[in-house]
Amino acid sequence: MLSPEQIGERIGLAEDDKTVEKYVALIRQQPTRTRRSRSVKRTISQKLEDEDIIGHNDRFNVLNHELVPHHELVPVEDEAKVLSPWSLMTTDAEGNERLAKERLPKILINDPAVQILKEMEEAKIEGLPAGWLTNRVVKVVRYSRSAGASTAYRLIVEAH
Repeated sequence: MLSPEQIGERIGLAEDDKTVEKYVALIRQQPTRTRRSRSVKRTISQKLEDEDIIGHNDRFNVLNHELVPHHELVPVEDEAKVLSPWSLMTTDAEGNERLAKERLPKILINDPAVQILKEMEEAKIEGLPAGWLTNRVVKVVRYSRSAGASTAYRLIVEAH
């Protein structure tokens, strides 16, 4: 640590000046950091368990943010009725009527909004099979001052 004379020389003031005394007091208040003290801090943080961190399971819900539009899963039984204005009913190779959901815009299954919807559904219904969310339809409602509410439907896919 520098002496009061050295500090005074460096900042261009006399040793007995009040400003030099303030600088010396500030320097003395600063904790000294040695190599050993840094390693001790690192080992303490490494030993923390998840249970020691309060609220470590709390996650930010993107759907609660004011800029994120409202997302909701459309029930499977209501998909045909909800998507009927877009004439998505087609016939397959065997002549059976089916809903051509693949013509909808896509949203990835790892999208943060879709992940929140997935967690909310899994909290309500236990024992859902793996991949239950693929090929489901999400209703997205956006609000704007000029256009009001606009509704879009998206198909959940695993990859483009």
